[in-house]
This record gives sequence, structure tokens and C-alpha cells, in this order.
Amino acid sequence: MNETKCLVFTLCLLLSMPVFALRCDRTLIQPGDFKEDVLEYCGDPDSVQSHYEKRANVNYADISQYNRNRRFSGNSITYGQSNYRDVEVLVEEWVYNFGSSRLRKLLRFENGRLVEVISLGKGKYHR
Repeated sequence: MNETKCLVFTLCLLLSMPVFALRCDRTLIQPGDFKEDVLEYCGDPDSVQSHYEKRANVNYADISQYNRNRRFSGNSITYGQSNYRDVEVLVEEWVYNFGSSRLRKLLRFENGRLVEVISLGKGKYHR
């Protein structure tokens, strides 16, 4: 009996919808999707907010040269170059209210790609 419960539980986990996803009609919306695709499948959101965020972008490269002389073993010289710049990212937050039978969802887009789906709680009567 205990093995049966474990098997049923495992099967339910495998067949369940991913936690960080949203189902619109028969399509699964998940991080990585483009906002045009989300708009096509889910329709217009109930609210949209957008703003720019500054992010740091740091690239670093180095080259190490080791002293092969046995007398000075353990010594090394490292040449490096660092490149730092601020990057502006367009962040859009869409809220969908699917009605009182489903949770409201906040979709966060960065530069046109979905990065996060957040449940906001039970929705209100929808239109």
C-alpha cells in the first residue's frame, strides 16, 4: 500500500504543470518566452507598468604566466583586464486577473523576455 502511494505521488509530480509557469488556453507560458507570444496567447493584461533598471555588466579576462625557474618556484605574474559598464534594462510587469476561480499572475519581462511568473492571490470577478 505504501509503495502505491509513493508511485501515485511521483506520477502526480511528473504530470503536474511547472510551478513557475502560466497556462493560457491550451498553451503553457514560461520564463524565456517573448512578450509578443504571451500577448497572442493570453490577450491584453489588466495592468502594465514599465521602468528602466541599471545593471552592472563586468567582464574580466586574465592571462597567467608561471615562472618555470626552479629557484623561484611558486612565483607567477598575472596580466588582467576588466571592463565595467552600466546597462539599462527595460522591465515590464504585467498583471493578469483570470477571475475568482484562478490566481492573479504577475509576469515580469526584461528586454521583451519573460523572466518570472509570480502568483498574487485569488482574483476578483472578471468582467
